[in-house]
Amino acid sequence: MSTGTTGTTGTGTATGTATDTTGTATGTAHATATTATTPDTAPTPDTAPGPTADPSTVVHAGPAGDERLRRWRLVLGGGESDGTGRALTGTDAAMDGALTALYGRGNQGGDRTGRDRSAGLGASAPSVARWLGDIRTYFPSSVVQVMQRDAIDRLGLATLLLEPEMLEAVEADVHLVGTLLSLHQAMPETTRETARAVVRKVVDDLEKRLATRTRATLTGALDRSARISRPRHRDIDWDRTIRANLKNYLPEHRTVVPERLIGHGRASQAIRKEVVLCVDQSGSMAASVVHASVFGAVLASMRSIATRLVVFDTAVVDLTDRIDDPVDVLFGTQLGGGTDINRALAHCQSKITRPADTVVVLISDLYEGGIRDEMLKRVAAMKASGVQFIALLALSDEGAPAFDRDHAAALAALGAPAFACTPDLFPEIMAAALEKRPLPIPAT
Repeated sequence: MSTGTTGTTGTGTATGTATDTTGTATGTAHATATTATTPDTAPTPDTAPGPTADPSTVVHAGPAGDERLRRWRLVLGGGESDGTGRALTGTDAAMDGALTALYGRGNQGGDRTGRDRSAGLGASAPSVARWLGDIRTYFPSSVVQVMQRDAIDRLGLATLLLEPEMLEAVEADVHLVGTLLSLHQAMPETTRETARAVVRKVVDDLEKRLATRTRATLTGALDRSARISRPRHRDIDWDRTIRANLKNYLPEHRTVVPERLIGHGRASQAIRKEVVLCVDQSGSMAASVVHASVFGAVLASMRSIATRLVVFDTAVVDLTDRIDDPVDVLFGTQLGGGTDINRALAHCQSKITRPADTVVVLISDLYEGGIRDEMLKRVAAMKASGVQFIALLALSDEGAPAFDRDHAAALAALGAPAFACTPDLFPEIMAAALEKRPLPIPAT
């Protein structure tokens, strides 16, 4: 049985499979629980029963064999087809019930036997609240977040997030913030403050994780980018100084006479660089919008960088006046709708006053609904004027999304490669852009 193999591949595979809403099997969902809670002795393919084999002929009797049967029962999800004949009690039964409530619905493709199962969360807010509490009791946070997303997608529970009691019960993460942002126009007034508190918690956690390293990395880049010809001793860039004076090498003394010193300048309070974050707010870019708002606030806190934040779909909204507060930025977006990259870049281009000292970061999957040729001409014009142009297909931990490969190739031909970027890599990308050195593009 293929579900048995899924259960042995580890939490990452089981969890990833559980999030496939097009055909997740009950057994695969239960594999998430098994690998998350008891990974050390999970069954291996050599001992796993085949599609028609009786597990009792494969698993040896005794305590070890009984434990294997228990784990296979958790993996396969019960019912006549699991072949274990094992009943669950106590915590195992509670875990199994929580998973069955989400993944055991026949109309969601969860039962391979085709039988219509009656399990589910229904439309009752109290029962959902209890279920949310159960999964937080029995599963680690990473699995809870996956199950919450699946519950929203598979069971249509998004509308329940409009109730304050539900928001207080869920495990807050970037994906939940994306869902809340897509719903915030429909939120009743009684829910708005709770929703803002949930978003604030996620944003604060991201800032704690990202802000210090980002400031340190970019401050160093700004110092290095301000080269001076009469540096203090501690500010001398010895590598560049030696390279610049190789013609003054004295073989008999085996030394270089430094005729000209090259050094790093010290960051001043004056604005030295300008950064424009141009962020696609279509529905697929929700996680990127959240991270971009956090980085926008961090950049805005650095006095030597002037930061502008622009979000767009078919309309363009300049949120620079809110950039100090990522939560205000996020609630100023409207996830969903079409995409007009050309129009957004036209707005950004009109705000550039110092092209040689400006970095434009376009964060988009590049599915252009506007005028493609004009978009490419704008990018070419900005680069010709001295602007550092970066195209990020995503700014999240989820890897490269679906994107328009033709547009990505066209940008690469203009010297603006498009690639997905994790939040941890973003400071290094920005530092390289500020120093006008090659970008540390991740391998694909």
